[in-house]
Parts: sequence; C-alpha cells; structure tokens
Amino acid sequence: MLAALANPETRAAFARVTLGLPTEGGARGERALAALAAAGLVTSSESGSVVSEASIRAALAAGGRTRPTGVQRFLDADGRIDRYPSAQSDREELLRWVADRALTPGEVVGEREVTERLARFSGDPAALRRYLVDAGLLERTPSGSEYARAETTP
Repeated sequence: MLAALANPETRAAFARVTLGLPTEGGARGERALAALAAAGLVTSSESGSVVSEASIRAALAAGGRTRPTGVQRFLDADGRIDRYPSAQSDREELLRWVADRALTPGEVVGEREVTERLARFSGDPAALRRYLVDAGLLERTPSGSEYARAETTP
C-alpha cells in the first residue's frame, strides 16, 4: 500500500478518490487507479472508484511491524544484547549466536581481544565472557591467558 502511495501521481489520484473528486482521465489516470486497485486502496463501484476502507483497516490491524523471532527477541536495534533470556534453551541459542560471531573455530585470542569483541554485543563484556565459558562455548587455554572456541562434537 505504501509503495503505491510513494508515486506522486498515484497519491494525487488517491486524494481525488478520497475527496470524491473526478480522477484524471487518460492513460496516466487509468494507470494510477489500476495501481491503487492493485494495492487494495480503492475499489470500483457503479458510481466510480471509492476508497477501500476495509482493506485499509485490515492492513492496519495486521500491523506493519513483525515480531522478532529467535535471537533477535533479545537484541536491541543496534544488535546488542538487550536482556538475557530466562529459558535455558533461549539462553544457549543467544550465547551460541554470540560465540559464532565473536570467534572462529580454532582461533585463539587474548583476554583483552575477547573482551573487545564481546563489547560489540554487550555493555558488560566480562559477564558475557563468563556466560560463554559457563555454557561451554568458550574455554581458557591451559596458560589461562587466552581463549578459544570450545571444541564441539558434530
């Protein structure tokens, strides 16, 4: 619907239909009305084109926003962790998502580097690092000064 109204000629035709004024004739007017009809904004009646209030109400009821799913439910608009899920399965999914983006398998990095990478995902990267270790997704090397992705079994 909004795409149809992005066109100035189509928008002008919609305004004329809304106000009950005659629409422009010719190919331009016909194209504008066809675009409005295809978008569900107007319907044809015996008296001419009329605004399809039912279609507009249905579009408004459906809402323009989709609800986030999966990990996105726990991220803010910048892709940072907004909150940690209480359900264990959701928490594991979120932490696995972070681990997949912060470190590649086989990569070994120092604590400072891990903390900097995790800062992209959280305001408290040290806590996030601990959560990843506790979840078995990140492990300290034997020296204790570096971190690596935990080996996972297929």
